[in-house]
Amino acid sequence: MRFAPDRPMSLAPATVLDYRELARRRIPRQLFDYIDGGAYAERTMRANVEDLERLLLRQVVMRDVSVRDQGVEVLGRRLTMPVILAPVGLCGMFARRAEVQAARAAEAAGVAFTESTVSICSIEEVAQAVSTPPWFQLYVMRDRGFAEELMGRASAVGSPVLVLTIDLAVVGARHRDTRNAVVGDVRPWAQAIRGLDLIGHPLWVRDVALGGKPLTFGNLEQAVPGARSPADFREWVDAQFDPSVTWDDIAWVREHWNGRLVVKGVLDPDDARRAADAGVDGVVVSNHGGRQLDAVPSTARALPAIAQAVGDRVEVLVDGGVRSGLDVVKLVALGARAVLIGRAWAWAVAARSEAGVLHMLEGLRADIDVALALTGNTSFATVDHAALYADAG
Repeated sequence: MRFAPDRPMSLAPATVLDYRELARRRIPRQLFDYIDGGAYAERTMRANVEDLERLLLRQVVMRDVSVRDQGVEVLGRRLTMPVILAPVGLCGMFARRAEVQAARAAEAAGVAFTESTVSICSIEEVAQAVSTPPWFQLYVMRDRGFAEELMGRASAVGSPVLVLTIDLAVVGARHRDTRNAVVGDVRPWAQAIRGLDLIGHPLWVRDVALGGKPLTFGNLEQAVPGARSPADFREWVDAQFDPSVTWDDIAWVREHWNGRLVVKGVLDPDDARRAADAGVDGVVVSNHGGRQLDAVPSTARALPAIAQAVGDRVEVLVDGGVRSGLDVVKLVALGARAVLIGRAWAWAVAARSEAGVLHMLEGLRADIDVALALTGNTSFATVDHAALYADAG
């Protein structure tokens, strides 16, 4: 196995995929594959991208689009564009204190940032770094008492939205992680190769492994006292996923959370209706970035039926496969209020830290501006299925 040294790209990054390439070169393969990969044969992960690519925007001309506004209101907050940074676990291993850097970039861009339960930086560390409190993502844990503590901590720092991930009753098989000896039967020789992978990326070692605070899950330190690395937390985290969860558990969450509540992981219209019946404020149409059950529909394919099923009862958000601002406009046209991006910001922060995330977001904003103007829209208030060709979605 050959480990190439870090080397810069010859051209400045212009797109999300440019940041993906920069991240691939900069961070160890085991980390890159963790964020870049999906479950099983990765068909659903690819479909998220491919189905968005197949959608065609309907270009119309000779409209007065001289004044354009991308702003939208999402769950009580005005965003400068319909984009939210999705929760990404372990992201603080891609760049030094990555969650803090991404939250700062999101605030500068006027969009929301979502802290993951399994972030390297704690919710308190992230909240102290910005003036706009982050959203907080939570799993339905077996240890309900600790989950209640986490909700209390998020509430204490002013988090306005709780994003409850509901598609992790069990964990899908992610074969890249097995091949990289991140999970499964890790033999001594595999550990040695992983070590070579790490030291073969000196910029990452200097910036992340040796720089800043220890790499521990900041939100989980109270649950696993004495842990010194993310690996020390793995057994506890894996044991916390609860396959007994039902819609009745939403009432338990409501007892301990007074802010807006969103459930993430909905792909079926009936589940979306059940979520609305349970009293949530929003749903995220999501297949976990293709990282859970393979051979399920892309989010672009699932979104229109879900948006139609719930109407105005809840706010409909979506994630999966977004690689440009044009994708954002397409998903809003299919019925989403806003779009969560995960891999895009993870690649950007791995490649160029806070500046990379902000530059990537400004690139999305520029794409959106062009797409609005050339589909004849001056704001997202008028973007609907008419912005796509009739057979789209």
